[in-house]
Amino acid sequence: MDTRRLLRTFATMLGTAGLLISGCSSGSSTTSASGSTPAAPPELLPYYTQHLTWRGCGVSGFQCATMKAPLDYAKPGAGDIKLAVSRKKATGPGKRIGSLLVNPGGPGGSAIGYLQSYAGVGYPAPVRARYDMVAIDPRGVARSEPVECLTGPQMDAYTQVDQTPDDAAEVAELSDSFQQFADGCKQRSGKILPHVSTIETARDMDILRSLLGDEKLTYVGASYGTFLGATYAELFPARTGRLVLDGAMDPSLPSIEMNRDQTAGFETAFQSFAADCVKKSDCPLGTTSTADAATRLEQLFAGLDAKPLPTGETRKLGESLATIGVIAAMYDESTWPQLREAIAGARAGDGSGLLALADSYYERQPNGMYANLMPANAAVNCLDAPPAFTGPSAVRQALPSFEKASPVFGKPLAWASLNCADWPVGASGTPHRIEAKGASPIVVVGTTRDPATPYKWAQSLAGQLSSGRLLTYEGDGHTAYGRGSNCIDTAINTYLLDGTPPAEGKRCS
Repeated sequence: MDTRRLLRTFATMLGTAGLLISGCSSGSSTTSASGSTPAAPPELLPYYTQHLTWRGCGVSGFQCATMKAPLDYAKPGAGDIKLAVSRKKATGPGKRIGSLLVNPGGPGGSAIGYLQSYAGVGYPAPVRARYDMVAIDPRGVARSEPVECLTGPQMDAYTQVDQTPDDAAEVAELSDSFQQFADGCKQRSGKILPHVSTIETARDMDILRSLLGDEKLTYVGASYGTFLGATYAELFPARTGRLVLDGAMDPSLPSIEMNRDQTAGFETAFQSFAADCVKKSDCPLGTTSTADAATRLEQLFAGLDAKPLPTGETRKLGESLATIGVIAAMYDESTWPQLREAIAGARAGDGSGLLALADSYYERQPNGMYANLMPANAAVNCLDAPPAFTGPSAVRQALPSFEKASPVFGKPLAWASLNCADWPVGASGTPHRIEAKGASPIVVVGTTRDPATPYKWAQSLAGQLSSGRLLTYEGDGHTAYGRGSNCIDTAINTYLLDGTPPAEGKRCS
């Protein structure tokens, strides 16, 4: 598990995305002409002038195509990578504005899955009426030559390894599990591992922008998708149109600070959950105080560390899976009732509820197979920035600061941050400020009690971007657009449709 940037969004919706979305199938095809050729180096012109052949997807209303990009932008003649693209054409009424590219985050979340299960049918009707809704699975993700690391049974074992080691033997077991994961990625996906960085994906997006015939990119990115969008703006400020970055990341932070901030974010979210829970007579964590609720949850985790619970299947619920189950429910307050029920079940000796939440987080399918979220997540993160920790001693040294950030989640999230220590490919990126001078206004959305992308990250990114405009949602949950705030939705819709960004300092609740 990589907590540094496992920045999931629309968690409940996407937890079953693999079951809801069929792959692109053959069907009637039409060939579209490419858009205007950008000022690209001659060696990239074959990519910018290719034609997309659209065909049916097996999902009503959507089309799919395959786009080629250089596997290695430094050596574009050395081979291609095939990237999956999908769209739903503007429905009208009203004049078509262009294409709206969407990305749900991750890294490792399927943008096509998000498009076909949510954005293409659930975004506000006026937006879908005037934009072709478009998604591209980033390189290494889902339909775009996915990174593969472990088999389903191996992933089951990996997710159950103790993330709160109590002695040298358990530390060694955890370190070995990360090493085995990395080795599996190298064995199964060694060719693509050096080429799944966010910068390369942003460059792929510019090729797609051109092929769609758009002079500028219009984009809504959530969670990790905000880093992807900001990176695009940094690389191509003159081609940046209306960008919305929701649930923003701070690209200037080193990995250890990002992990520690996110740990504090989950603590903030848990405090909100606990405050809501203790008001209810059936709260499984007591009804006295949030402090008491935290103590009872820690006691539950400690009991599971000593004696995992049955779940009705071969897997048992240990502390690691239980922790992930609780974290999964922090992303969206609509999941809190399910979490209360799951905790109550665990306290009564049934671990199935928390296991189901953990499975949704890891995108484990009923057949025991996993989507490639976790492999892609690690592959991108470990390439984008140097690791948070290089070995167990560094984790031990940092443990007090993580446990201060979150008494409930600090220890497991600190140890989880060790996963890039032995990655087979060295990091090619470094944390840095992104200014994107010359870009059009960029709307940065922050939620004050966001668990995965703390609000201060949105404040920081909006301040870094030369044209950044901060839009604040005072509330719970991860990201804000499309989650029930009419104020947020109206501000973003107005920007996408009219080009008018929200007023500086606008706040919604």
